Amino acid sequence: MPPVVPPFLIGLIAASLVKRLGKPLMRGVVKSSVGLGIEIKKAVHDASEGIQDLAAEATAEMLAAQMTHGAEHGIDTGAPEGGTAGRTGAGTGSAPAAAAAHAAQAGSESKAADKARGAGSAAAKVR
Repeated sequence: MPPVVPPFLIGLIAASLVKRLGKPLMRGVVKSSVGLGIEIKKAVHDASEGIQDLAAEATAEMLAAQMTHGAEHGIDTGAPEGGTAGRTGAGTGSAPAAAAAHAAQAGSESKAADKARGAGSAAAKVR
């Protein structure tokens, strides 16, 4: 009668073999999948750039066609001559008002920062 090998011993031997063979295999699988993901990301980025370029070219061609069609027939194309489409009162001095608003906002931010710095002394007073 052959000697009986307990299944536990077979499991121990198989586990060490699987670890030695499986670890490099899994490492390779992970490396290749990460590399494949990076390559796919690059390909998608390139494709989206190409689509954006095509869309920009089509828009430019359509605008050029509308401008030439309007110029040939004396039709107003809706584009103002100064290039300020959609901006009423462009250049009427709104920059100083914006600068003043920014300065006021920056001043309030510095006050909030000062209050945050002073919070440490309040914690010391509690003790």
